[in-house]
Amino acid sequence: MTDEPEREREQERERGRERPTSERASERTADGPDSEDRVSADDPSTARTARLRTTHADAERVAASLRPDNTDSMSMVVEGDALVTTVERETTGGLQSTVDDTVVNLTVADAVIDTATNNL
Repeated sequence: MTDEPEREREQERERGRERPTSERASERTADGPDSEDRVSADDPSTARTARLRTTHADAERVAASLRPDNTDSMSMVVEGDALVTTVERETTGGLQSTVDDTVVNLTVADAVIDTATNNL
């Protein structure tokens, strides 16, 4: 069964709509397994983990703007100008969906904060 956000992304892809991406997306690193081939999909005790490290002019504000949307499977730590987000999910598809949503949210938050800071 497909979860709702994943189904919406698939529908967007089918319609040919592209979602915004970030220069920071290239900074993503996966600290854990990234494929069903490496981890048994039948083993519910094996979680998939990804760690995103992004830099921002105001990492504290970016983190504060995203924290209300964080789930229990996420954690965020500010380290100077960097925001380190760790995501742990039971399935590779769930991990991919959460990481994708987080990268989009980081991009939007950074742009809004930058615009507000430089234009007000």
